[in-house]
Amino acid sequence: FHVNGSRKLQAKLGNIGNISNMFSKTSIHSLLILLLLFSPQPTFQSGPTVCIIGSGIGGASVAHFLRQYSEPKTPNPPRILIFERNGVVGGRMATVNISGYTFEAGASILHPKNYHAVNYTNLLNLTIKKPSSSDESDSFGIWDGKKFVFKTISVRSKLPFVQKIVSFANSIYMMLRYGLSLLKMGAFVESTVDRFLKYYEIVETRPVFETVDEMLKWAGLYNLTKRPLEEELTEARLSPLLMQELVTVITRINYGQSLRISGLAGAVSLAGSGGGLWAVEEGNWQMAAGIIKHSDVELHLHEEIESVSSLGEYYELNSTKGNSYACQIAVVATPLDELNLRFIPSISIPERKLQHTHATFIRGALNPAYFGLDDASKIPQLVGTIEDPGLPFTSISVLKQHDQNDFTYKIFSRKPMADALLDDIFSVRKETIRINWGAYPHYKVPEVFAAIHIGWPAFILCECFRECS
Repeated sequence: FHVNGSRKLQAKLGNIGNISNMFSKTSIHSLLILLLLFSPQPTFQSGPTVCIIGSGIGGASVAHFLRQYSEPKTPNPPRILIFERNGVVGGRMATVNISGYTFEAGASILHPKNYHAVNYTNLLNLTIKKPSSSDESDSFGIWDGKKFVFKTISVRSKLPFVQKIVSFANSIYMMLRYGLSLLKMGAFVESTVDRFLKYYEIVETRPVFETVDEMLKWAGLYNLTKRPLEEELTEARLSPLLMQELVTVITRINYGQSLRISGLAGAVSLAGSGGGLWAVEEGNWQMAAGIIKHSDVELHLHEEIESVSSLGEYYELNSTKGNSYACQIAVVATPLDELNLRFIPSISIPERKLQHTHATFIRGALNPAYFGLDDASKIPQLVGTIEDPGLPFTSISVLKQHDQNDFTYKIFSRKPMADALLDDIFSVRKETIRINWGAYPHYKVPEVFAAIHIGWPAFILCECFRECS
């Protein structure tokens, strides 16, 4: 919304400047009469007060673009407040510390064509971390609960030329298994990404969208929200084997869901398995923290907003600390699915559930017997799984090798991993950390989107745009 709704917001920011100028010319006598005729109202600065709930990348981006598009064009820049119920910013971009090493705990990879993220990184002089050649040659296997139905070739050599040979051999191996369907999958993803890139056009060349449906139709993405990924890929003539194995593994790892996910979410998921992926050194959360600081924001940590009330000319936000805040623009930049936030009067929002991903971090060693193997070195460094309700995990991946039999792993699962189950999967467990993420919407077709409300005072619900974030 922060791009496409910017001109409306700019107009409103300008109107506030005009109003403030008009009142600066009003006589003291007239102001006294106004004070007597009307009940007390909160006193605003010359520019509007904008209150943003949530300090993840959504809320941080709202502050960034609002500041960018209002200055220096607006004579009275907004005062921006961000409220975060936790003690750190970043939302679902967070890190975890295992034995003194830092790893991404939430959103861990970024696409090379995520131009906003690229621009944030450049603006803040953050260091980009790209996969090493050894990462690209990491072994991969697909587990069906009894056996590996597919495993790439792996060697222990760390010599770069050997790794390149292995990577090339695995490309041929996958082509032999899945055939031209791999190329068709790539074409499907590329076509979707190209349409998505229309949103990066300069603001002067884009229309202002009144609804999310309008926004999706303009880019040619609307129909992808009305059919499941499985139907889209069948129409693109991908083989059932590729869909049941590789595509399923990707959608399970990236969105925790099956081929019944919406076509758009599925395409985004597949794009997240391509080349050129990157991250920020020491944690992606630094993007949110950096642009919040860069946007001259009043940050309220450990302050949860429990109600938003519309009081005519402004909104009143009440926090669990007993504080009240008056603002002319209110932005909700956090998922409402599991949030205890009241709107007065109430507003209508399409019901949807969050898809939870349980991330379990373990330092130790896998038990080869669990996978029907006699040597732990034969276990792929990334184990993906097919869609089977009996499988207890979605994926297991190596984050770091400390010694020959000492690794740090990350496990994704749809349900919590019990200690007894972990003791079966691992022969050694030195450290275990569990995080339950309300990670993404549970995508089901047809997707239904909340309305975009930009009235005056303005109330903006970023919830509408999670599909395309």
